[in-house]
Amino acid sequence: MKIRKNDNVFIMTGKDRGKSGKVLQALPKEGRVVVQGMNMAKHHQRPRKTGEKGQILSKETPLDVSKVMVVCPKCAKPTRIGFRVEGGNKSRICKKCGATI
Repeated sequence: MKIRKNDNVFIMTGKDRGKSGKVLQALPKEGRVVVQGMNMAKHHQRPRKTGEKGQILSKETPLDVSKVMVVCPKCAKPTRIGFRVEGGNKSRICKKCGATI
């Protein structure tokens, strides 16, 4: 999977289309990512103790990795990711401007 934690990504499809955010968690086995403030779902929580009220919480749910694109830090555009091997080091590069991500 080419997207990693702390990458800035652009959402291409779904209810949050056109927005961008930071990847909080990458789930490579499932091919999904959790993006900060995107794909929010309501979660109902029961009261734990007597006298305490139940509540409705919002939390981020995983998005499929095919629905997001990494935003290049240099050209600030959503881009595909390529790889370059230099002297035994493998680095990710922007397909639009060629900068290292």
